[in-house]
Amino acid sequence: MTRKALLVAGCIVASLASGGVRAEPTQYPLEIENCGQTVTFDHAPQHAVALGQNTAEIMLLLGLQDRMAATAFWPNKVLPQLAESNAKVDVLSVEFPTLESILAKKPDFVAAMLVTLLGPDSKVAKRTDFSDLGIPTYLSPSACSTEKMAGNIFGSRDELWSMDLVYQEIDDLSRIFDVQDRGQALIADFKAREATLRAKFAKRPDLTFLFWFSSLSPTEDAYLGGGNGPSGYIANILGGSNAIKTKADWPSEGWEGIIASNPTVIVAAQVDRKRWTLDSAAKKIEFLKSDPTVSQMSAVQAGRIVVMSGAAMNPSIRTLYGAEEVAAQLDKLDLPQ
Repeated sequence: MTRKALLVAGCIVASLASGGVRAEPTQYPLEIENCGQTVTFDHAPQHAVALGQNTAEIMLLLGLQDRMAATAFWPNKVLPQLAESNAKVDVLSVEFPTLESILAKKPDFVAAMLVTLLGPDSKVAKRTDFSDLGIPTYLSPSACSTEKMAGNIFGSRDELWSMDLVYQEIDDLSRIFDVQDRGQALIADFKAREATLRAKFAKRPDLTFLFWFSSLSPTEDAYLGGGNGPSGYIANILGGSNAIKTKADWPSEGWEGIIASNPTVIVAAQVDRKRWTLDSAAKKIEFLKSDPTVSQMSAVQAGRIVVMSGAAMNPSIRTLYGAEEVAAQLDKLDLPQ
């Protein structure tokens, strides 16, 4: 990751100070169309609860830490440049919080990144739990852009996910909090970085990536990044494609199927939560190299294994950071010509 990428928040402030980005202030009451619902804001939130790493990090990048009552659900540690501001905000849980813990913070706004955190089938909370109390809510556009899929709460995608949904989310949140200048500066920065990556990597139909998020144990199926989800976007931006072609956002696959996919590069996710045996990238790599069968995969034999933050596999700002992480490591690999 470049130094420039690590100082995004500082760049936004500098841009504002120099007058580089200007936007009209929010006029309240503000109506936002979000995931099939119209949400009304009478004023900018002052005690927001952010459910999910992406939601929290967007708010922090927008400089809203003083208006955040709490956060929850962190598969990875916060971006380094946001550590100081994040330390000012209470963390309910790095896992799924309870509805009671959220309401105890007396929020005037609740935003979430996943349907498992704020959705009709969520065990944490439903939007009606808050709307009945007069608390407006917001769900990431990425979370409600999937098609329902039997047995999979995360759904599937017919089209490749893109950062456009994240840019919409940043724009929406910046208008809700009346910090549109900061939102537009952040979007401009991400778009420039996305364009830089696309310009660097030429299209290669033969280049495929396998994105391994985690596994309960070496004998269990692996949870992977699906073909049209954020992992597919990372592969696309780096000139290749996802070795897993399923439309499901989060498919699980046995190692026989993974071996058959024969990826050029294996991306081992680093998940900091320590919930499952193979959350850490180091344990994933140890298994890949020691298992008698899996170790014979061409990608493993050739040492084409890279590490990426697990948060990047969720539809989020971290997806772009993940693409940059993988890009930096690709330069050191001996890729087939």
